Amino acid sequence: MARIRCHDRVFEGIEAVIFDKDGTLAHSELFLRQLAQKRARLVDAQVPGIEAPLLLAFGVEAGWINPAGLIAIASRLEDEIAAAAYVAETGQGWIASRKLVHSAFAEADQSIGRRADQTPLIAGSLALIQRLAAAKVKLGVLSSDSAANVQDFLRCYDLEPYFQVAYGVDAAYPTKTNPQLLHQLFEQLGATPTQTIIIGDSESDLAVAQAAQLAGWIGFTGGWSTQPDLSNADAVATEFDQIELL
Repeated sequence: MARIRCHDRVFEGIEAVIFDKDGTLAHSELFLRQLAQKRARLVDAQVPGIEAPLLLAFGVEAGWINPAGLIAIASRLEDEIAAAAYVAETGQGWIASRKLVHSAFAEADQSIGRRADQTPLIAGSLALIQRLAAAKVKLGVLSSDSAANVQDFLRCYDLEPYFQVAYGVDAAYPTKTNPQLLHQLFEQLGATPTQTIIIGDSESDLAVAQAAQLAGWIGFTGGWSTQPDLSNADAVATEFDQIELL
């Protein structure tokens, strides 16, 4: 068991820590903005005039990205459904809209390249992971990115030895708060939810903490140029060295 402090908040008896990926472990802002722009352009090529409203829906405007926006915290499936709704507003049928968006998103993935290569580790994350692992704290990753991308990220940055579990979302588990996903995560992790904290950059991590009845949520804002509002977090860190083992 570990005592973990972030500023004046101390979490007692912690046996496991779950990390979000994008915006927490991974510097994803630039990549996500480029991905949103590519997706919007490819949809616009088939439905002219939709690029600007799609970018707004994704949370991308001018030179910045909203850290609470769709592209920042939603799953790919949620992004596709939202984009398809905009296409359907132009008079396209729903099935045709879904197919069109799915195809455009797949083309965007191919053209933009390997995600892990373009989402480097955030400064201080590895040091914190190593401190926690040395203290025998069990570690997991829970992300709204796909399971394949989560695993590829861990491989790319040699993080696999530190993490007992790593989950993304897919057709079987469409959201981070899916009860079956959370049950499987904790069963594989071998940890008690009430002795686990989550570290993440969005309200979706609060939703996980509430759904699984975790010991708490440490909000992390250091992955964004425009800091997200994490005022509901139990504690907020702007840098990883503000999270200490006591």
